[in-house]
Amino acid sequence: MLLIPCPICGARPEAEFTYAGEAHIARPVDPAALDDHAWGEFLYARTNPKGDHAERWRHTHGCGRFFNALRNTHTDRFTASYLAGATRPHGTPTTESLDAPAMRSETEQWGQA
Repeated sequence: MLLIPCPICGARPEAEFTYAGEAHIARPVDPAALDDHAWGEFLYARTNPKGDHAERWRHTHGCGRFFNALRNTHTDRFTASYLAGATRPHGTPTTESLDAPAMRSETEQWGQA
């Protein structure tokens, strides 16, 4: 069983949680100004790294709060969890402009071939 570390309630079984996608995705300032391609990039372009990955989770059957967690996609182990809006561990801020998909390099968007 996978234990997910809620920053409020502590480690709980994965059945109590709902996955909410990649963390730190910056919403466009003016979504109506985006063309179809840029809007598609915002909605669907996500990183898929092998290693630490920032994810958003909701403790649905617990405190009900959203939070972010770093999970190693290779080992499936969580290395950190922190409240939404807090600074990401290891010194990476949560509101970097590179978090917007349109600002990512091809390698960051699609991974290495």
